[in-house]
Amino acid sequence: MPVMEDLHAATHQHVQLAVLDGTDALVVERISTTGAVPVVSGVGGRLPLHASAVGQMLLAHAGEELFGEVVRHGLTGFTPRTITDPAALRAALAECRRTGVAVVREEMSPDAYSVAAPITDSKGRVIAALSVVGADARTHLLVPAVVLAGRGISRARGAGAEA
Repeated sequence: MPVMEDLHAATHQHVQLAVLDGTDALVVERISTTGAVPVVSGVGGRLPLHASAVGQMLLAHAGEELFGEVVRHGLTGFTPRTITDPAALRAALAECRRTGVAVVREEMSPDAYSVAAPITDSKGRVIAALSVVGADARTHLLVPAVVLAGRGISRARGAGAEA
């Protein structure tokens, strides 16, 4: 929580932590901001893996079997910007793995932009994702802060310097 609180204080945006739960991202913690962009799910709520930054980060590191299952369940379009094509989703996930971040622009709801970074365990496995959700199209500029916070949480969990 202290790292999430610091990220929230620095960004004045929603900060949330999610874990993989079946074919969804389960929000396990969130710090919200009054007057910020409305978000679709609270603590204990679920987000689709293909349309949320935390979900894309988790799916990018979950393996081919889960990718296939998510595609079989259907890639629901929530906005015109939601990725609904399996090939486009595969490319977005490859970009997550390449850059170490997920950036989602109005895929879950209009005017909602999100950046997510991984939380890793001591073996470097992605066990959760941390994100900032804002209404500003420049939310992607928060990538360094989100990555740093994700690394801080990973280290606090014993992930070591490589996290």
